[in-house]
Amino acid sequence: MTAPTRPVPLARIYRFELVKLFAAWRIRLLVLACWLAPAVFVAAVGEQSSLPVDTLFGRWMNATGWAGPLVMLGFAGTYALPLLTSVVAGDVFAAEDRLGTWRHLLVAVRSTGRLFAAKALASLTVLLVLVAGMAVSATAGGLLTAGNRALVGFDGHLLTPGDAAATVLLAWVSVLAPTLALAAIGLLGSVLWGRSPMGLLLPAVVALAMALAQLLPLPVAVRLALPSYAFIAWNGLFTDPAQLGPLLVAVGVSLAWAVAATALAYRQFVRRDFTNAAHDGTGRRALAALPLVVLFGATAGIVAVATPALGSGITQDKVQQSVATAFAHLYRLQAAQLHRPDVTEAQLAATAACTKGDGLVAPEGPGNDWRCVVTWHLPGLTATGSAIYQLDVTADGRYVADGDGPKEVNGYFQVRTPAGDQPNPLWQFDADVDLLASANPKG
Repeated sequence: MTAPTRPVPLARIYRFELVKLFAAWRIRLLVLACWLAPAVFVAAVGEQSSLPVDTLFGRWMNATGWAGPLVMLGFAGTYALPLLTSVVAGDVFAAEDRLGTWRHLLVAVRSTGRLFAAKALASLTVLLVLVAGMAVSATAGGLLTAGNRALVGFDGHLLTPGDAAATVLLAWVSVLAPTLALAAIGLLGSVLWGRSPMGLLLPAVVALAMALAQLLPLPVAVRLALPSYAFIAWNGLFTDPAQLGPLLVAVGVSLAWAVAATALAYRQFVRRDFTNAAHDGTGRRALAALPLVVLFGATAGIVAVATPALGSGITQDKVQQSVATAFAHLYRLQAAQLHRPDVTEAQLAATAACTKGDGLVAPEGPGNDWRCVVTWHLPGLTATGSAIYQLDVTADGRYVADGDGPKEVNGYFQVRTPAGDQPNPLWQFDADVDLLASANPKG
């Protein structure tokens, strides 16, 4: 009697699939690009007099090397990572359909479940190598160009080089969750569409749709129910205290999508008829993706019930509190750069009074018609200082504050710093509103 044939161990199949992936010229080219191009990009931009101020932390690229990897992280979340997941995970199963090698592979492996796991793990490994390459390369380029200096946080407070390094690392780690979600969607698309190019494009198309949705004035619960929010939620790590609520929710949502999409892909894969050489994906694609729609609705409902934020999450109290906090931090930075006596945030007691649309519309929601008047006090003086800012608040809570006088406070002028001449830190600054925070009238 012949003994039953045992499946090949998973570790052996994984090594085989990993070698196959790295043997492909496009994967080798991507590895080379991810480990070299970010350093060149960050170094080149950091040497320019005109910086990408419309990009988060872009205005600090020639002041500290830790701004470079954060600029690269913003670019990666919007463009690079969706494309990488498409090329790697979106093609890992479809490649076998194009080559017609499924039957030979299954005869050798003797387990559809282990084959799926090996391919999924191999594609995940490649993606981790690519993400690590971008992070290391961008950091190296930034540090070599601008040096290991303190980083101005997203609310104006200073992070020491050590704190900046740890927080930058944590920010890059946090985007692995939405990357896993897109990779799982890529696996699902590769299984469902077979040799069709739609499977390859699915992660990029889904990421683009989610990115466009983040630009819309959606309710907070809907915004956080999309995995794409984790690509921007990391900016909350650079405030004091850190805005961990949106980030933790976004990471949890992304991991839930990753598990659900991977489970759907596995279910479709093990039920496939590999004896049909003309197979080109299942015909029940819409039905197969239905659980993801249900997950989206359930997540939005849970976030809506479990968090205090309503509507857009952008309210007058939150904007006022954020502007006052950022102004106080940056005022101290300006005082140090101008060699003035140091004052604490408590001594300044900065407050902000903000209106929207010249007071003709409700002071809530995104828009470029916010106007804030900041007031503060200096120790030993009875007079109250004031400064005006025009705010452009985006739907995700981020805003750019543009100084509108008085010129000696928030006008444009150069300040000499150890990193060279820099614009007045109170002239323009980036900050954000914590969408999940409760409104605090003290702001």
